[in-house]
Amino acid sequence: MIDLRSLAALLDRYGDDLDLPVAPFAIDGTEHDTDTDPVLMGVVNLSQDSWYRESVVPDAPAALRLGRILAAQGAHVVDVGAESVQAHAARVAEQRQADQLVPVVTDLVAAGVPVSVESYHPSVVEACLKAGASVLNLTGSGEDEAMFDLAGRHGASVVMCDVGGENPRELEAAAGPADDPMGAALDRFAARIEHARSLGVRSIAVDPGVGFGFAWNPDYVDRARYQAAVLLQTFRLRRLGVPVCHALPAAMNHFREEVTTAEGFFAVLASLGRTGVLRTHEISRVRGVLHAMADFSPDPDRR
Repeated sequence: MIDLRSLAALLDRYGDDLDLPVAPFAIDGTEHDTDTDPVLMGVVNLSQDSWYRESVVPDAPAALRLGRILAAQGAHVVDVGAESVQAHAARVAEQRQADQLVPVVTDLVAAGVPVSVESYHPSVVEACLKAGASVLNLTGSGEDEAMFDLAGRHGASVVMCDVGGENPRELEAAAGPADDPMGAALDRFAARIEHARSLGVRSIAVDPGVGFGFAWNPDYVDRARYQAAVLLQTFRLRRLGVPVCHALPAAMNHFREEVTTAEGFFAVLASLGRTGVLRTHEISRVRGVLHAMADFSPDPDRR
């Protein structure tokens, strides 16, 4: 249950982590203080299997149009991908992904829209970074050496996702999360951050992966409870010294035909947890929520 007592207990137990400093997050050469100006990451999907239909585009011209709309709505960066992570989605060969994504990256960069690329294939990432992408949304850990090296050589920032496997299409058959999922994530992220920095990556955000790997619990209500708990405990990862990114959940079973409003609700929890980077399909709604949360804050540095 989310109520004032549970929030007070969370703060009483882990409050020392709440105001630990985190590094800025860099996008296309601009550093963002994510405590005062949380980064909004819009979404453009070239995969026709992606479930969030409003983010799906058929071709590069449509991707450019949607990307420019998202930027106009307030997205700091637009995340592009060519393969859905859903279990039933078709696999897309590396070369096909590159063929689809590179023209989109090129067009968006030419239009002045910063771009993030989501992929777990080094060849796809390399092609997109060469085309001008400035952020790598790394949904996997099976190719860390190659990925971190590419990001370091191209000066790209990395969103480091913890998906419970080598990549979101090859998840481990875990029985469930650790008793303290945030504590376990701290250990995993710390080692990967050190590895990334050793290969020249200067700007990093970590993503606990609340949108991945729920084979251990197919119950949508329990899943949403778990996601909400992780969002509220986001600030515990500030010990790592880097911002935290979340792909905002949708909780379709709760919001049903109003599913497009779900990410706005979860943005409230993410904001309370001090999330620094929010990946969302609903830029306008989430931007409004963040502005309201800042205006209601008693801390003038967060207004």
